Amino acid sequence: MTKTRLLAALIMAPIAILSVLFVSTPILAALSAVLFLAALWEWLKLAEVDDTLARSVLLVCNAAVMAALVWGSRSAQGGSFALLQLVVVIGVAWWLLAMLWMKHYHFASDHDSHARAFKLLAGTLAVVPAWCALGLIHASQPNGHQWLLLALFLVWSADTGAYFAGRHFGGKFFSRKLAPRISPNKTIEGLLGGLLLALAVAMAGALLIGARVDQLPAIGAVALATVLFSVVGDLFESLLKRHVGAKDSGDLIPGHGGVLDRIDSVLAALPVFALGKAWLGF
Repeated sequence: MTKTRLLAALIMAPIAILSVLFVSTPILAALSAVLFLAALWEWLKLAEVDDTLARSVLLVCNAAVMAALVWGSRSAQGGSFALLQLVVVIGVAWWLLAMLWMKHYHFASDHDSHARAFKLLAGTLAVVPAWCALGLIHASQPNGHQWLLLALFLVWSADTGAYFAGRHFGGKFFSRKLAPRISPNKTIEGLLGGLLLALAVAMAGALLIGARVDQLPAIGAVALATVLFSVVGDLFESLLKRHVGAKDSGDLIPGHGGVLDRIDSVLAALPVFALGKAWLGF
């Protein structure tokens, strides 16, 4: 890890943690909307929307969808999460379809208008549900802000565990790579290492938040599903980059590439965590 990359991480991580813990849900939703739309801007570039005006119009349309979801969730009693929950379910369904897309590597890779349309729709289905999930988790009671932080820690710990497990054990137990055509460096050993570390973080974090012992199996199951989907998010962005021959989604963050490079896993993880948390009731 370069000094620039480490320094950027040391700056970004505390800002993210403090924002989740101490900022109100409406303000956090507004701040995260800016972040997620910045990632979508880079996604549109990977979808080969090169014209700045066209990309700006598409970005405004997605911002309008976010605003419409907030407006549509208002009620005489103060608000309803039903619409946001529906969007989260749609987001989880989209990531299941993304797995099928990755299996068919060349789908929408031919740079024509139909390929671009598929990738534009995919961008909206990735970003908007993740943004809704972030708001739902943070606003949940009790301790929604802590649960959101745990969801983020699951992704970060899985990434760390995968890095070290892959580096030390990659290829020693499984000869086959995880997704060789999309991301040749990812190993099954790395995936398992990430899952184990994330599971340990989930158990410890849930107990610190105040979860009951009998809730731990459900929390563990949701944590594992969250991490698996985070890997799908990371791999899907790698697929988009391979289709256009890009190394990074952008260069906004020194040593880290673009915004999308940093939150691709989070986009897929948050809807799964939000759905699992609501469904299993912890």
